[in-house]
Amino acid sequence: MKIGYPCINTSIQRTTASTFRMASYSEKRLINTIKDNLNHLNNILEYNVKNEILFFRISSDLIPFASHPLCTFEWRKFFQLEFEQIGEYIKKNKIRISMHPDQFVILNSNNNKIIENSINELKYHCRILDAMYLDGSAKIQIHVGGVYGNKQEAINRFVDTYNKKIEGSDDCSLKKRLVIENDDRLYSLEDCLYISQDTGGIPIVFDCFHHTCYNNGEQLKSALQKAMSTWNRNKDGLSIVDYSSQDLGNGTNDKIRKGKHTGKINITSFKQFLKETQGLDFDIMLEIKDKEKSALKALKTLRSKTSSPISFTNQVGL
Repeated sequence: MKIGYPCINTSIQRTTASTFRMASYSEKRLINTIKDNLNHLNNILEYNVKNEILFFRISSDLIPFASHPLCTFEWRKFFQLEFEQIGEYIKKNKIRISMHPDQFVILNSNNNKIIENSINELKYHCRILDAMYLDGSAKIQIHVGGVYGNKQEAINRFVDTYNKKIEGSDDCSLKKRLVIENDDRLYSLEDCLYISQDTGGIPIVFDCFHHTCYNNGEQLKSALQKAMSTWNRNKDGLSIVDYSSQDLGNGTNDKIRKGKHTGKINITSFKQFLKETQGLDFDIMLEIKDKEKSALKALKTLRSKTSSPISFTNQVGL
């Protein structure tokens, strides 16, 4: 089992911005920003390896405006050596990598232009992982999308888009990288399982927090096992689980939206999660606001569990 966090390391200070406004776009500015972003990514990965955090979600901002028609700069060719070096470091240290485009990537939209733009954005993410020569365990994670007044039709559109426009894409590695996740109010695990079946087996990232918000009555462990069944360990790597818990606020009477992620890991809840999923092997992405700080606490908790008399198949970084 590997534990990770997404995109930002709060312990590493940064003096440069990861992106910029389109109005100030220039090739020179783009090159300098990408160079800074790649250097910062290197720093994060080195920090993670030093602290045995061997799962990381790379920010979509790595290459600003990469999928926009304005950007004709051949960034992959220009920075190929840097990408290969990062990829070698990732593989040497057995780091798990993923990416998660923003929610404007919608494959089941009823607007063909949105679908086209979404596919272009996905291809951009795929080219990053391809440039690093990472295997199929490096995943691109997306939500199913909207409902648009008719959930079954929306599901059918996702399946149709995936089967006809992703499968037939000229980016041959895109299909092997795409995964979907259950969300907190529109698409449950059961919906995702239906989609997985009709797409020929797109893997499902099980978001356990979303499952507590929106489910069909499944118990945690059995639900996780169903999601894990969609993964082929040889080509997809271990199943990925997104972990968080409800933000309880600061003790005031302010109403907290159901489904809002907590700022810090609740170790008592995390221990209960490990207990309930005992015997299963998967990688955990912590979607918690203080990022690496919670990852370090989760690792400490996991180590105490794996060194206890209780038999766990999970191992840190192995």
